[in-house]
Amino acid sequence: MTIRGVSHLTFIVRNVDRTSELFRLALGASEVYDSGDRQFSVSREKFLLLGGVWLAFMQGEPVGRSYRHVAFAVDEDELELYESRLISAGVEVMPPRPRVEGEGRSVYFYDFDDNLFELHTATLQERLERYAR
Repeated sequence: MTIRGVSHLTFIVRNVDRTSELFRLALGASEVYDSGDRQFSVSREKFLLLGGVWLAFMQGEPVGRSYRHVAFAVDEDELELYESRLISAGVEVMPPRPRVEGEGRSVYFYDFDDNLFELHTATLQERLERYAR
């Protein structure tokens, strides 16, 4: 018996259309499903693929801000482009947090419903090697 990996990540948002547009236009996600008027789960939902990860956005009332987040891996030379797209999309991009050299760079942003996401340039292995020094 083995866990094969992450199946999907679900986020509660007030407006699934607006959130889908943000992830499609700013980050290049592909929308693969819209429940529309049909409801198979607890509310209307849209499924997107981003970097091979299944994201589920469900209509509802979000719970508020925290540091709980999902980080997507991006190439170092594309980080500023994504940051620019996110700013243009009207989401709140956070100032960078203090980091030690060698653990990568990040852009953190809150979507329209206070879900926190990160775009990160390093790998787990790179971070562990840096922390071991």
